[in-house]
Amino acid sequence: MRTSTKVFMILFIISLVGVVLTASFFFSSIVISDGRLSFNFNTMAYFAIGLMIINSIFATILYIRFLKSQKLTLKLFFSVVPLTIFFAILTYFLATINNYNNETVTVVKQVLQINATNINNYLWIILLTLIYLLIVFIIFKIITKPLKRLEQAIERLSDGNVGDRIYIGGGNQFLKMEYDLNKINDNYKKKETIIKRTNLEYEKYIPKQFIKFLGKNSVLDLEIGSKVQKEVTTMFCDIRNSTQVSTTLSLEENFNYINAYLNVVSPIIRKYNGYIDKYLGDGIMAIFTRSRQAYDCAHAIIKAVQEKNLSNVSMPKLDVGVSLNTGDVVFGVVGDETRKSITVISDSVNFTAKIGEVNKVFGSLITFSKSTLNDLSSSMNFNYRYIGNLMFDNKEYIPIFESLDAYPRAKREKLIKYKIEFEQGVRAYVNGKFNQAKDIFESVYKKEKDDKVCFVFYNKSIEK
Repeated sequence: MRTSTKVFMILFIISLVGVVLTASFFFSSIVISDGRLSFNFNTMAYFAIGLMIINSIFATILYIRFLKSQKLTLKLFFSVVPLTIFFAILTYFLATINNYNNETVTVVKQVLQINATNINNYLWIILLTLIYLLIVFIIFKIITKPLKRLEQAIERLSDGNVGDRIYIGGGNQFLKMEYDLNKINDNYKKKETIIKRTNLEYEKYIPKQFIKFLGKNSVLDLEIGSKVQKEVTTMFCDIRNSTQVSTTLSLEENFNYINAYLNVVSPIIRKYNGYIDKYLGDGIMAIFTRSRQAYDCAHAIIKAVQEKNLSNVSMPKLDVGVSLNTGDVVFGVVGDETRKSITVISDSVNFTAKIGEVNKVFGSLITFSKSTLNDLSSSMNFNYRYIGNLMFDNKEYIPIFESLDAYPRAKREKLIKYKIEFEQGVRAYVNGKFNQAKDIFESVYKKEKDDKVCFVFYNKSIEK
């Protein structure tokens, strides 16, 4: 028994004793004379009424607490049976009231306007019955409210809808149920959190965009053979001096060096709505649905790497190159039921890798294909130059270009200034006019000693 209940019980007993001792003052103040009811309350009578009210309040509190401590069946029994007995007594009294003739009954008849010539006593019985039924309905609704909450909680959990703590109420009988349901709710929450974390981890290995490309909602929906064809811009971004650097670093330093590069590049790719298809040791292959985003991302990468080199003087400088190509690719799931893998299959991807090899030979920063150039908006204000053709699939020569906007301002302005002359040399080289090409490249190189692409073409012209 709770301490507060004990206190209420003591107060109830004290007030009950007071009621017993002062009840005579109350009843003596009620006067029935000549069939009329009158009241003659004095101070003690009012004191008695106050004690009766206080006693009734404590009795009600104790009764409610008593009901709460009972099981549902006993709670219904103890709440309805006393009321039913009281209703039965009143009904019997009203039904037989005309058989009694004492002064108290006479006053009651006058108040209720009952006599032997009318049926008002039965009308009062009907009204009393309606009141009884209403009170019983309210009692049942209040007492069975925990069942409704229990039903709602079970329905919510069965739908997998976890949320705030579940409250059932209704006393000790439902306390264990409430505890168990909250335990289930908490377990659901934990599992939901684990699933969310797992999905986030999956997305680190299987990009969300890839799943969307395949028209799926979850990695669990991916099936072997699922594929879709889309036009995208493929990006290859690699460290050129990684082999030389690795020979001067320990394994741990090498690992940290590569990670430093990935930590710079990866967030930029995601920022421009690209997704990383795979890490290639010292390189990254990324996919973009829009060529403009890929182009802007490439320049942001070059700028970020240059800033990284300036801020981190303790590590070898990063020398990176970015290559872009636009074309149709097939996204798909390959493997078997024990091991699945996502992949991008296309000649376009292979051609991007070839552009990356040319980019590395030239020592240029950003190179891209004719298809990417055609896909970029004509309203874009960007600077580039033609750097030759690259044979594809042993049957077709595809023009490739170098971005000039990736270079510092001073160098960029010089490259733009001598762009026309440089491109004349490239066309001469492509057409087999190597002596003419040599002279042009020599002229350009004398004007801009930092033009690595021009220097490579000059040497190749001499070899030819």
